[in-house]
Amino acid sequence: MELIENLDQINSPFKNAVITIGNFDGVHKGHQALLHQVIERADEIEGTAVAITFEPHPLRALGISSPSLITRHDQKTELIEQTGIDVLICIPFNDAFASITAQDFIEKILVDKIGMKGIIIGADYSFGKNRVGTIDLLKSEGERLGFETIISPWINDTNTGVERISSTRIREIVMEGKVAQVMKYLGRHYQIRGKVIRGRKRGGSLLGFPTANIKLHDELCPKLGVYAVKVETIKGSFFGVANIGFSPTFGDQMFTIEVHILNFSGDLYDTRVRINLVERLRDEKKFSSLEQLSEQIKKDIEIAKEILEKNGHT
Repeated sequence: MELIENLDQINSPFKNAVITIGNFDGVHKGHQALLHQVIERADEIEGTAVAITFEPHPLRALGISSPSLITRHDQKTELIEQTGIDVLICIPFNDAFASITAQDFIEKILVDKIGMKGIIIGADYSFGKNRVGTIDLLKSEGERLGFETIISPWINDTNTGVERISSTRIREIVMEGKVAQVMKYLGRHYQIRGKVIRGRKRGGSLLGFPTANIKLHDELCPKLGVYAVKVETIKGSFFGVANIGFSPTFGDQMFTIEVHILNFSGDLYDTRVRINLVERLRDEKKFSSLEQLSEQIKKDIEIAKEILEKNGHT
């Protein structure tokens, strides 16, 4: 996949570009279906499959309150590349870009600059200054400028068949701690990323379970509690148990993400890890002694191993 992070990098239009545009936060199954539709249409006309997104999120660039992101820019880029899209254009969103009219965006950027021959978007898509760009405008401009406009249907929850898969719903599920449900929306586990930092050195010495302390890089933090996880490190992938919260037994009220990585020994300090949240095990709890906490951690580990093995993780 070719990654373009500024429109000035485009020296000539792409061949028969078929485009979709969006924030693609989460790159969930709905986004994936849309991106695959773009790829299929581009193949039919021997063209180029192009996705356009924005950095930062347009609401943030305009100083408007916006929700926590499910996927930050680096992960979103990786996930879009995995779909097979030919080109990802990440447009820097600023006041100057926000002031471009819908007509100019269509003609000067999408058609003249990128070479659009088709655009595939959802039924509620709007764009341009003051969001005056509509599907009707795209269709009328398409007749004038020679491109087709295709409306992509919503992808619904496969269980109910009626609930639209959306970034909003995924955020709600993650914040409720129902991470086991996320798979049906994302097609993967919800993942948090961060750097391993030096902690308070009590997991191994006090409890007998050494932990990696993670400085969270992501914005959307799941509900506090204990989770069965799969940890991706520079030394491979491992089962683990993660505690997200304030470690109430110790009473210092410091937010931490601590992961006990099973069957692992070594040093991960200052490296980045990826933590796939498979299932939430329990709430955080204040124990009356370190011995009780240690016994609970043993139980958590056994339950987590059963869950991970049952779900086919290796």
